[in-house]
Amino acid sequence: MYIVSLSYHRPTEEVDALLAPHIEWLDRYFAAGVFIAAGRKDPRTGGIVLVDDIGSDRLNTILAEDPFVAVADYEVTKVNITRASEAFSQLVKG
Repeated sequence: MYIVSLSYHRPTEEVDALLAPHIEWLDRYFAAGVFIAAGRKDPRTGGIVLVDDIGSDRLNTILAEDPFVAVADYEVTKVNITRASEAFSQLVKG
């Protein structure tokens, strides 16, 4: 899986102006089974998206579609989950 960390580099007003299309983008990829979880950082300096184990080229294409590319920088970390609580056991890969 991937942990995608977004960090805003533009003022909150610009982020808020793109919030509705960003949420539509999130909804599309949750519905497709690609996104696992997402949320704002606290304090509100960006957000986190947990992404299923897909190819990195596909991930890059998906991230490029996010309207927040105009207001945020993205840091992508690939994680090979080897242990998880029972509630998250489906994330463990061989």
